[in-house]
Amino acid sequence: MAPEREGGRGERVPVGATAATRPRVRLDQPRPPRRRFLPEWDPEAFGRLSERIARFLGTGRFIVWMTVVIILWVVWNVFAPTVLRFDEYPFIFLTLMLSLQASYAAPLILLAQNRQDDRDRVNLEQDRKQNERSIADTEYLTREIAALRIGLGEVATRDWIRSELQDMVKELEGRHDGHGVFPTVAAERSHGRDVDDR
Repeated sequence: MAPEREGGRGERVPVGATAATRPRVRLDQPRPPRRRFLPEWDPEAFGRLSERIARFLGTGRFIVWMTVVIILWVVWNVFAPTVLRFDEYPFIFLTLMLSLQASYAAPLILLAQNRQDDRDRVNLEQDRKQNERSIADTEYLTREIAALRIGLGEVATRDWIRSELQDMVKELEGRHDGHGVFPTVAAERSHGRDVDDR
């Protein structure tokens, strides 16, 4: 038997076991949330916001407003009094602002495109499954229609039964030496009965 030693809480633990050094973790209770140093955000809400921004960046309204802002910026910094100008002729601050706007716009547009690709992929998968179901249903109906046609081909129709009965009557008349199956007296009686019945 392995030697034992006294644990920290008065429990006997086998010597050399590493379980005594680790804290006990209860598996029947959820872990407490960890502290996070970075801010948390809802990815779905952020994705919707990026799609709205990307949709706005792709409109003519954005281009018109951006053009108006750039023209006002340039006109102000060229014709305003020197004291009120905030960006002199090379317009370095304007270039910085445009590059900043572009550096944020590109990832937002990519994020919106990725979300759209994900939606398209899900829609294509659903369409593929729907097409498979439609093909299976069509094949089933085709087999059923073929089985019905085969079954209808073997069904006796009224004309076929009439022709078969006429052939049987002719065959029976030919067997009885030309006397026929039914004697002429019986035929006359039946004819007379038919006339009386009418």
